[in-house]
Amino acid sequence: MLNKKLSDKCPLCGGNKKPGKTTFTVDMGFGVVVVRDVPATVCSQCGADWIDDNIASKIEEIVESARKKHNTVEVTTLSA
Repeated sequence: MLNKKLSDKCPLCGGNKKPGKTTFTVDMGFGVVVVRDVPATVCSQCGADWIDDNIASKIEEIVESARKKHNTVEVTTLSA
């Protein structure tokens, strides 16, 4: 029970972590990829966020697709 209670706290500020959404941005040097509405665990106090591995894999696919297209700017919404 103690471990569960500690995992609900932000390791950066001690605030409460809760399910939410975030925006993920990647600077590729030649352009930028912005992925909106990314499911994440978000600290209610400082706004720090954590993304699950399966969501990170989807983001990697989006970034790789943008890299192949060599877009200067790509903004998309994650459809989980």
